[in-house]
Amino acid sequence: MRSVTYSMSISLDGYVVGPDGGLDWAAPDEEVFRFATDEVREVGVHLLGRRLYETMSYWETVDQNPSIDFSTLEFSAIWRSLPKVVFSTSLSEVQGNARLASGGLAQEIERLRAEPGEGDIAIGGATLAAEAAALGLIDEYRARVYPVLVGGGIPFFPQHEHRVGLELVETRTFSSSVVYLGYRVVR
Repeated sequence: MRSVTYSMSISLDGYVVGPDGGLDWAAPDEEVFRFATDEVREVGVHLLGRRLYETMSYWETVDQNPSIDFSTLEFSAIWRSLPKVVFSTSLSEVQGNARLASGGLAQEIERLRAEPGEGDIAIGGATLAAEAAALGLIDEYRARVYPVLVGGGIPFFPQHEHRVGLELVETRTFSSSVVYLGYRVVR
């Protein structure tokens, strides 16, 4: 069965976006960008909320810029070809290899797990991940922890009121002091 993973950049104090909505503190260096690219390469389908979908739409056309480097081109190609399911009540259409969710989050994940296919089911966006966590649907948490305290914003970990046991499956420290932590949910 396909695993559901939640992977994002996170500040040391636990936020994916700062109090001003900024992400400038999470700009990856080449080493972290390569790691994130390899992680996305293993994804079979990506579930996104509206805000993350709109943010990631940048990658749909960035390859048209003649001055971009190979790493950017590579990630762009992987992202464009990746099937995406967007959860939104305000969008009426999406572009590229994306479709609007036809059901609720639990129903979409159940359907995707039942389909034949390779790769994980990735969830992007803290709000969507919070819903999935509250429903007990996340199998792995993957955090790239940046050495910065942003003081508030949107938290990485959903605020649901039950304990979740985790097993450490992978760690990695990058030369930029970013630390990757991969945990599997203990059921």
